[in-house]
Amino acid sequence: MTRRTPRLLAATLAVAALTLGACAEKTSTDTPAAGSSSAAATFPVTVGKLTLEKRPEKIVSLSPTATEMLFAIGAGKQVTAVDDQSNYPPDAPKSDLSGFQPNAEAIAAKTPDLVVLSNDTNKIVDQLTTLKIPVLLTPAAATLEDSYRQITDLGALTGHPTEAADVTQRMKDDIAKLVKDLPQRSKKLTYYHELGPELYTATSRTFIGSIYALAGLENIADASDADGKAGGYPQLSQEVIVKANPDFVFLADTKCCRQSPETVRARAGWADVTAVKNNQVVALDDDIASRWGPRVVDQLRTIVDAVAKVPA
Repeated sequence: MTRRTPRLLAATLAVAALTLGACAEKTSTDTPAAGSSSAAATFPVTVGKLTLEKRPEKIVSLSPTATEMLFAIGAGKQVTAVDDQSNYPPDAPKSDLSGFQPNAEAIAAKTPDLVVLSNDTNKIVDQLTTLKIPVLLTPAAATLEDSYRQITDLGALTGHPTEAADVTQRMKDDIAKLVKDLPQRSKKLTYYHELGPELYTATSRTFIGSIYALAGLENIADASDADGKAGGYPQLSQEVIVKANPDFVFLADTKCCRQSPETVRARAGWADVTAVKNNQVVALDDDIASRWGPRVVDQLRTIVDAVAKVPA
């Protein structure tokens, strides 16, 4: 599957990460002991097959999501370089390193004591392991539990287990509050999530889809037979979308491709779609919509706010 926008590349790599992850160091399901604190964090620490003898002080993150997680748990001062797509938080030490096409020699030149990746492209994990550089692979999450587990693992490995536990608990609490007061409906509202103007989307099988499910929405892509081998990221036709007549259109291509409610309205045949007629075309932040870190709460809040405006 080929895409001409960054969002498809992100989707493709997310799928690849889930399949390639079995070849590399996997994150553990173990959580830090209750009552542990960063001040009391002791090393060595083991997550999966990875053991760190001491707290890492020169972390290289080649995953925008991992970068957000590391800073959220208080490990930002230990991060010395991030990939060229890591743009949040703004003060993250951005470099020309690539997470899409990682180069072992360029990474090694940063003399890291921990590298965090979301993809094992070109067997980069083996390459770095050969160079005796510790590597943690944090594949694209399929569920919120995957996200919580990755935050927990990063907390353990960086010496911030308590902060990591606080972040995951805060996420859980915020999500529970957001969905608690949603109105009960006899029929679910439907939606189309747009990854790019070529009409690639995400089904409910994906992490993205699972967030919409929390808001009680039904994905029009689930009823399509277009998914096939697309791994949850099918390309729909205009005819399929217009015929499905979604109540909402969520645009995750506002930055990459300058899509907006106005550009959607101007598409041939879309003016009569319920989402367009009712001004329920919602512009998302591309970055937040494509990551599975703490800001997923912001993504859900945008969705819930849109849904809450529709009378039950």
